[in-house]
Amino acid sequence: MSLLDRIASRRIDPEPPVPAPPADEPLFATKALRKFITTLTSRESPVLLDLGPVVGGNVSFFGEQLGCKIFVEDIFADVERHAREGMMAALPDFFAKRLPQTAGTVDGILCWDLFDYLDRRSAPVLAEQLARVLRPDGVLLGFFGTAQAQDARYTKYVIVDQVNLRYRPYAASRQRQAPLQNRDIIRLFPTLRVSDSFLLQNNVREILFRKPA
Repeated sequence: MSLLDRIASRRIDPEPPVPAPPADEPLFATKALRKFITTLTSRESPVLLDLGPVVGGNVSFFGEQLGCKIFVEDIFADVERHAREGMMAALPDFFAKRLPQTAGTVDGILCWDLFDYLDRRSAPVLAEQLARVLRPDGVLLGFFGTAQAQDARYTKYVIVDQVNLRYRPYAASRQRQAPLQNRDIIRLFPTLRVSDSFLLQNNVREILFRKPA
C-alpha cells in the first residue's frame, strides 16, 4: 500500500530486523534535513509525503521526530517500471494523475534525488503536482546531483540523524540524466521559493523550497 497510516496508531506492520550496516559504510552529511524538520516541528500533526522508496527506519524517524502522518508514494518504482517497459514517453501523462492527495493538504515533501532521473517533459509535470498538494507555507526538500553519473542505479537515503545520511544504491534501468543547472531547478517550481540551498562536498545540491503563505 502507498499509504502509511499515522505512526502513533502503530498500524504499520513491523519490519523484520535490518542487519547493521557494514562498518565501512560511509556517512554523508546533510545540511537541509535539519531545517526541513525544524520547519515542520511547529505544526500539529503535520502531513509528510515521501516520494520513495519505503525505508522503515525513516518512517520511524519522522514518527518520533514529528508525530506525523506520512504517505509514501514510490515514484522511483514508477520511473523504473516505465523505463524497463520502454514507456518513458508516457510518464508525463502518468504523473499528471499520479498523486491522490487533495490540493494544499501536505506540509512537507521529500523528493530525494528523483528529478535527476526525469527528462525535460516529465519533470515539470511532476513538479506542478507536488506544488499543487503542498500546503501554503509547506516545504519541499530535493537533492540534485551536480556531476554526471556513469552507472545506472537508484539510491535509498537512510536517515541516521538530522545531520547524517547513509546512501544505499540499488539496481536501476535508467541512468541519471544530465545535471540540472540552478536556474533550471528553480524554473521547475515557479510557485515556490528557495528557502535554503547547500552544495555538499559529494557533488549533491540540497534545496529547500517553501510555498508562500
